Amino acid sequence: KSKTFLKKIHQESPLTFYCQCKYIDNKPNTGSCGFSPRKDKKRASRIEWEHILPASHFGIKFDTWVNGHPNCLNNKGKKFKGRKCTEKVHKLYRYMQADLYNLQPAIGEVNGLRSNYQIAEIDGEVREFGKCDIEIKNKKVEPAPKIRGDIARTYLYMEQTYPKYIKFNQSIKKLILKWDQDDPVDTWECKRAILISKI
Repeated sequence: KSKTFLKKIHQESPLTFYCQCKYIDNKPNTGSCGFSPRKDKKRASRIEWEHILPASHFGIKFDTWVNGHPNCLNNKGKKFKGRKCTEKVHKLYRYMQADLYNLQPAIGEVNGLRSNYQIAEIDGEVREFGKCDIEIKNKKVEPAPKIRGDIARTYLYMEQTYPKYIKFNQSIKKLILKWDQDDPVDTWECKRAILISKI
């Protein structure tokens, strides 16, 4: 349901979040931004809706993520836990996971390699995806300066909205506040937030 809403909203600015590639329907136009796949061409050829604050960051706070639940049995009677179990058992988790403010269009391969790594500032400017300005190293991710504020404000929104499940440590908080200052809100970020608030 979230993806359906977001696809409509993002028709006004169909650019992938990390690489700023144009896309149509579910296909990125890699030539529009100089993106080149690192190794997974298939996943690089589609758009995925990426959690800016990774779902595991808040999912882990639900008991079912670690311990499972009596209702979490597959059709062979085998127990499961983690995201699938938490989705099944907790309505609040489903809402958090589907929160429109925390989802952005991303090239599938970038989404996959970004994994659930925490944001950071990384030394050097190694480009592994052609001209796309994102570094992923030692389980940390550094996005382009022009979207750092968007990420910071998404983190702040998630922490304020779900305080029982999301609390950042001091070093992340310091980074978020710095990024928020360094990259002020732009027109599209503002418009997107207004469209989401109406939904």
